[in-house]
Amino acid sequence: MQLYDSARRGAFPLEVGPVATLYSCGITPYDSAHLGHAFVYLTFDTLTRRLIDAGHEVRCVRNVTDVDDDILRKARELGVNYLDLAAQEMTIFERDMKLINLLPVYSEPRATSAIPEILTLIGDTLDRGVAYEVEGNVYFEVAKFPRFGQVSHDSREVMLELAAIHGGRPDDPRKRDPLDFVLWQTSLEDEPAWESRWGPGRPGWHIECSALALRELGVTLDVHGGGRDLAFPHHECETAQSESVTGEPFVKHWMHVGLVGLDGVKMSKSLGNLVFVHELVGRSEPAAVRLSLLDRHYREDWEWRDEMLSRAQSRLATWRSSLTGRTSNVLNEVRSALDDDLDTPGALLAIDAAAHAGANVTSAATLLGVTL
Repeated sequence: MQLYDSARRGAFPLEVGPVATLYSCGITPYDSAHLGHAFVYLTFDTLTRRLIDAGHEVRCVRNVTDVDDDILRKARELGVNYLDLAAQEMTIFERDMKLINLLPVYSEPRATSAIPEILTLIGDTLDRGVAYEVEGNVYFEVAKFPRFGQVSHDSREVMLELAAIHGGRPDDPRKRDPLDFVLWQTSLEDEPAWESRWGPGRPGWHIECSALALRELGVTLDVHGGGRDLAFPHHECETAQSESVTGEPFVKHWMHVGLVGLDGVKMSKSLGNLVFVHELVGRSEPAAVRLSLLDRHYREDWEWRDEMLSRAQSRLATWRSSLTGRTSNVLNEVRSALDDDLDTPGALLAIDAAAHAGANVTSAATLLGVTL
């Protein structure tokens, strides 16, 4: 399999052992997961299915960020406990992911489950001299990691802009460099706090994923990724803090998924321009929703249009019309398409051709997670 690596900016062979380790950045459950999230997790599900098909055991971890600025702010607005909010939204998320037939992941750990590991990891960064403490806050010092920027390849100016957008607070006067990022922060009076040797507080966003990835999958991951907008700051910072502590490569392959838009703008919770899986299933069958997502290459930015559902439904009807047909080589054609940087649109076209020729395409559709 050739898979595009965002950090190396090219397609390279995906070389994994008998056990393949995948880590997908999961949701922050302060609102329902939208179609952009579903596109990311479907991409990892498609990769998982092909690796299993090729004979590998797959350990795919998808974390839950159940404590950070966003969920605490939303819980405060609603007047509810942040963990109750997380539980409510995770119930909706899990239902939607089942609707589009995602395989169960190997592990779905919550950030709050890893406080001991987070504290140990932060302590290690301090011991190695790549972090510093100010007034109960601990910051990673990017100047101590010369490879900072190796994942995103963004300029310093772009990094500063993105850090400000994503809560990195480059104007924090306690930082030695505006790009330094928080590992541990003091909590506000109404926020959860855990004891640490730097005083009570809570973890920063990036350290949570490093601690969970190292705990669940080991020092070096075969594939790690998420939406393209996570390359900086999240994945850049994860890499810096992880490699500074372990001295080993953190990730072999970075897989970043394109962004889904609506009416010319990227879907986002802050803008409210969202489409949800459960809404689409109300207008069509789940398999058609999955097919609609598979019809876009995972690295492509694209816009949702409602006619995609009707097209997918027609496609399903064509595939089902050949269930009693002859056998063909379409399964291997689909495998070849997936091995070419997860070319799901190409895989769908191969199945279309086989179905129009009267061949049974059940096994090929099953490999894509589509039940006929």
